Amino acid sequence: MMKITYLAHSGFLAETEDAYFLFDYYKGDLPRMNPQKKLLVFASHAHYDHYNPQIFELRKHVTTVRFILSSDIFVHEAEDIVRMKPNEDRTVLGCRIHTLRSTDEGVAFLVKEKGRTIYHAGDLNWWHWEEETKEYNTAMRRAYQAEINKLQKEKIDVAFVPVDPRLGEAYCLGLGCFMKRADTKK
Repeated sequence: MMKITYLAHSGFLAETEDAYFLFDYYKGDLPRMNPQKKLLVFASHAHYDHYNPQIFELRKHVTTVRFILSSDIFVHEAEDIVRMKPNEDRTVLGCRIHTLRSTDEGVAFLVKEKGRTIYHAGDLNWWHWEEETKEYNTAMRRAYQAEINKLQKEKIDVAFVPVDPRLGEAYCLGLGCFMKRADTKK
C-alpha cells in the first residue's frame, strides 16, 4: 500500500504502512500524520519552490524524523539532518537512498524501502529552452540522458518527474526519455 498526496509544485507526500516520505515541500496542506510512523523529509535543492526551512517544524509532530537535504542547502548541523551530494548512497532509518546529479541545482532521489522504490527528480530534467544555443541544448540533453541511464536497471514503483509548460513544445522531452529508459509502474 502506498498513498500519494500532491501538495504543490514538486511537493509530494508518499505514505506506506510504516513511513512517510515528504519530497520538496514548500507549501500546501499536509494531511494529519500518525506520529508513530517514521518521517523522511527530502529537499532536492535550495530554490524556494523546493525547500522551505519551516520543514523543521515537523519535528513537533512525529516521533522519528530525518531531513535528507541536498548539499547546496546550508543549515546548522543536527543529528536528524543528512546532507547529500550527487551520486551518493546512504542508509537512513532503514531506507536506502541514492542521489543523482540534477541538470539544474542539487540532486534527484532514488529511495528504496521494504521492496518499494520511489524516484523524485527534483529539477533533474531535460531543460530544452528555445532561446538557448544549440550547443547548450545538446549539452543539456546529454547530461540528462547520462543521469537517467543510471536508472535503467531499477524497478521503480512511483516516480515524480517534472513536466514544465515554460519549455513549450519541449515540455515532455524529459518525461519521454525517462519513460523509455526507466522501468516505472506509476
